[in-house]
Amino acid sequence: MAILMLIAVLAVILLLAFFRASIWGWLLAMVVIVPIIAIQSRLSADVFQAIIIALAVVAATLGIPPLRRTLVSSFILKIFRKILPHVSQTEQEALDAGTVWWDGQLFSGNPDWHKLLAYPKPVLSAEEQSFLDNETGQLCAMLDDWDITHVRQDLSPQVWQFIKDKGFFGMIIPKEYGGLEFSALAHSSVIAKIASRSATGAVTVMVPNSLGPAELLLHYGTQEQKDKYLRRLAQGKEVPCFALTGPFAGSDAGAIPDTGIVCRGEFNGQQDVLGMRVTWEKRYITLAPVATLLGLAFKLYDPEHLLGAETSRGITLALIPTGTPGVNVGRRHFPLNSAFQNGPTSGKDVFIPLEYIIGGQERIGQGWRMLMECLAAGRSISLPASATGGAKLAARSSGAYGRVRKQFKLPIGKFEGVEEALARIGGNLYMMDAARVLTAAAVDMGEKPSVISAIVKYHCTERGRAVINDAMDAHGGKGICLGPGNYLGRAYQQTPIGITVEGANILTRTMIIFGQGAIRSHPYVLKEIQAAHDSDAARAVHNFDTALFGHLGFSLGNAARALVFGLTGGRGIPVPEGVETQRYYQQLTRYSSAFALAADVSMLVLGGSLKRREKISARLGDVLSQMYLCSATLKRFEDDGCPAEDLPLLHWAMQDALYRMQVAFDGVLQNFPSRFAALVLRVLIFPLGRCLAPPADELGHQISRLLMQPGPARDRLTAGMYLPSDENEAVGALEAALHSMLACEPIQARVDEARKAGQLNELDELLRISEARDKGVINIEEALLLERDYALRRMVIMVDDFAPEQLAAGH
Repeated sequence: MAILMLIAVLAVILLLAFFRASIWGWLLAMVVIVPIIAIQSRLSADVFQAIIIALAVVAATLGIPPLRRTLVSSFILKIFRKILPHVSQTEQEALDAGTVWWDGQLFSGNPDWHKLLAYPKPVLSAEEQSFLDNETGQLCAMLDDWDITHVRQDLSPQVWQFIKDKGFFGMIIPKEYGGLEFSALAHSSVIAKIASRSATGAVTVMVPNSLGPAELLLHYGTQEQKDKYLRRLAQGKEVPCFALTGPFAGSDAGAIPDTGIVCRGEFNGQQDVLGMRVTWEKRYITLAPVATLLGLAFKLYDPEHLLGAETSRGITLALIPTGTPGVNVGRRHFPLNSAFQNGPTSGKDVFIPLEYIIGGQERIGQGWRMLMECLAAGRSISLPASATGGAKLAARSSGAYGRVRKQFKLPIGKFEGVEEALARIGGNLYMMDAARVLTAAAVDMGEKPSVISAIVKYHCTERGRAVINDAMDAHGGKGICLGPGNYLGRAYQQTPIGITVEGANILTRTMIIFGQGAIRSHPYVLKEIQAAHDSDAARAVHNFDTALFGHLGFSLGNAARALVFGLTGGRGIPVPEGVETQRYYQQLTRYSSAFALAADVSMLVLGGSLKRREKISARLGDVLSQMYLCSATLKRFEDDGCPAEDLPLLHWAMQDALYRMQVAFDGVLQNFPSRFAALVLRVLIFPLGRCLAPPADELGHQISRLLMQPGPARDRLTAGMYLPSDENEAVGALEAALHSMLACEPIQARVDEARKAGQLNELDELLRISEARDKGVINIEEALLLERDYALRRMVIMVDDFAPEQLAAGH
């Protein structure tokens, strides 16, 4: 009986936690439970009375908000303020930037999947689709990557002019200023298509439409600045760049040593102009060598107090014509044989008027916040799009090459080792493109998803790196010999560039994804921090009390949910119906509860030191990231109409991500500093142990077959990439060879049978085709098809070679 009573009490506590009962619910339950325990345990009247009195005191203290705030919350607030880690101004501005979107749902422990699926399917407008099909297609046709990267080390003058004339630099600029005013999805789709043809072309187009002068002017510029520059930027009459990174301030961009000193001076013949003498040294600035308009970040100082009493005015942004005396541009970096224009810029005591400050004087000192707010949206689009575009080229070409190239009389894509690589290529791309589209859609809905932008930037570029590595392995020698016929080599060389820029991936994973997410996306932590920083004592205690006790219920609820869902594997959780997807929604809900619990325990146990426990933070960020990628993948499958042909891609992507999630959780628990807390978490999160496995070999087999066979699934997977129709081009020839080989297989089979039967004696393949024709094994038309097939296959498998002088420096 005692055991049954204990089980009953534990069940009541578990249910209260599971449904996140209020404090009154807990107290009411205790009032019921304690007498039962007393009766069962035969407690004396005195002991029972003492327990009731204690409960009454607890009820009065915790259940009456004014009393609770005075006796409990105010005390805890004092402790919280002492242990709260110091947050610098730049860190705070980064935390304040952007909005919380689906990441908030993932932090909730109970995502509303119906809400995710209710978001409209992202689609391009007719105008945007036309631009993607026509102008973007024309641009891709003009891009010869070997000519760009080996001969010119630049785009051709014709390409530069086409980009300017057709408005590629003005995709984000409103039509009232002569821009295209495209959606984020259209912007992303254009970049992805160009990236499937040329990384140099993609970078050249994406930078003016990402974090830079146009976006900063749109959000913060004065009307005079907008009128002066936006139309010229949209028309390509101005080529912009933005200079933030310098030799002594890379990832720690807030530490920039570049300065502006407020003073009076002479400008354009006018005396006593109120302005600044700016000194800077920047590097890695894309388009700087050819820029006509330089966006610049620096720290502004006012030692003579010409603007007011404050000397240090903070990070400020200015827009400077590169023709201004003292501005140095023109020299180039050479990033991994990529030919996009990138180089240093510098200036010493360059005098500019205060009117050059973006947004005018009222925006002095707001530069870092302006950059972070723009980066939250810009990072969501450009780099995920370029990585995905490159991955589409790798996927389509690897599948075709795996079918066309034969060794040991078998297409290499049918060897299990190559199958493994093709499976990873297809599965990773399916998830990358899903995340790209969903995140662009969020931006189009008005979100500035700062945490999600870090997730997609990191994971699209990292998975893109995995895809190109696998594609190179599948192509073998074809991939490593550079030349006009190599469509992968430059992409392989240049992959680390996307990994490095706009927040190096190591930094993004270890410090940003969970570091910002734990504060921004958590339903209570930011409210607690804001209350701690509130100078109004009464309001601070009131708000802290509300957040604190909400947080307690939230944590207890997630602990209970994590345990129950761990025991059931998430079965029974109400989620959107779908035979193929239901279990994935349930597993994600289970891991969302476990993640919210692990995040709370980590913050409670590690406190301010969590900021320095980068490996723990990185693994928690991995869990959050995989949940977002899975969300995007499920949304994609639903938006596409749940096509059965795509199921291998869906299953591989989901199972791979869920397995990675499990591994990340295990890494947190194995390395958690408090072994007791780690043990408790392991019991709650993995009560039955780790049950998930990586994708099975059969899924890989299905994906490799999908990539090597023309069909709707292959077309959906690589939709939006540039696919040349010219058979004289490397990718065009490869696609033609795939179709030709499949069409010719029945004809080739007859020739092979005749050879086995001793009817054909020629050893050379072309002569044997002629012999088969002459002996009536095949007809004239079939012989022509086989001869064309041979020519295409030969063109596909051949690699470029050069005379020594052609490879000489400067040739």
